[in-house]
Amino acid sequence: MSKIACELISWDRFYDLCNQLADTISASTYRPDLIIAIGRGGWVPGRVLSDMLDQFNLTSIKIEHYQETQHHQAAQVRYPLTADIDDKRVLILDDLCDSGDTFEVAVQHVLSRGTPLEVKTASLLYKQVSSFVPDFYVEKLLEWRWITFPWAVVEDITGLLQRVSIVPETERELVETLASEYAIELTSHSAAAVWSAIQRKQHLGSE
Repeated sequence: MSKIACELISWDRFYDLCNQLADTISASTYRPDLIIAIGRGGWVPGRVLSDMLDQFNLTSIKIEHYQETQHHQAAQVRYPLTADIDDKRVLILDDLCDSGDTFEVAVQHVLSRGTPLEVKTASLLYKQVSSFVPDFYVEKLLEWRWITFPWAVVEDITGLLQRVSIVPETERELVETLASEYAIELTSHSAAAVWSAIQRKQHLGSE
């Protein structure tokens, strides 16, 4: 399978993106009464942004993609909103706006659960190819690439290895493979975590 362009976001850069997003929202006239994080990608940014905006009313919904005909990925709500949104200004947050499907489904779902005063959306990164443009975002990605945030390193890296049908036999080989195939430079901590995950997966698969 062909390789894809990738970018690994560090914890430091993630925190900087959150800080910039908080500044952007604060500079606007919008003051959310409730932050709704889209799981799973929006959970960590939601907690951090809640702290930065001094808004502790934080809840979440979970949206997943399932396979339709002709390999089309359709978004659906897995765990619905349970919070009261009536007469509230709501901010729907995700880490990344990719195709836009997740945000479109999230907004429709939230509006179906009550009568908020206003609903706005935010993401750390927004891809130009998206059909949906968030109200607030930090960076617009003009060239498509796969974004891996630090809380998804294990999941994404194992998936990338499967794309090139490579099963590294050592941690060093793991690091070298990712560098050569995807130009991803893992830190020693990330490499150790990913390698441990691969070992656990192999162990569980052999039982």
